[in-house]
Amino acid sequence: MPPRRTPSGQGPARRSGRTGRGAGRTVPRQAGPVQRSRRPASGGGAQRTRAPRPRRFTGRAAVLALVLAALALAYAYPIRVYLEQRADIARLAAAQDQQQKRINALAEERKKWDDPEYVKTQARKRLLWVLPDETAYLVVDPGVPPDRGGTQKPATKPDSSWYGKLDASIRSANRK
Repeated sequence: MPPRRTPSGQGPARRSGRTGRGAGRTVPRQAGPVQRSRRPASGGGAQRTRAPRPRRFTGRAAVLALVLAALALAYAYPIRVYLEQRADIARLAAAQDQQQKRINALAEERKKWDDPEYVKTQARKRLLWVLPDETAYLVVDPGVPPDRGGTQKPATKPDSSWYGKLDASIRSANRK
């Protein structure tokens, strides 16, 4: 059976403690402010107590932090090794690509050497060879002054190191 409602329709009806004829009637609520009873003061002033503060770290939180720290330490080394291996693999793949490009360039040059005209051109250029019915001309660098004996010295790059400068200084002093 559902609870009975008050005549105003708010909430269940209160039953009086009586039994018998008026037991089923509802008691009307009294309107007005609710009065509370005061506690008697216990000898002197009232003493304030503070509500207990919740602890910042409970035992469970400390155990959880400890487990997480242990897991982080346990996985740190394998992850570092994994990342180093990935870097090595990437470095080796780049070196392999570079070697493959070098192999392809050498294969192209090897194909050039199969052509007889290329071989003749390289012999003329590198070895200064000429065919029997041709005349060879050698162009001399005009920037190099001729020597007294009529021969030219090859152009040398001055040494910029300290011992090269010392050697040049001693040679120039010996010429005078």
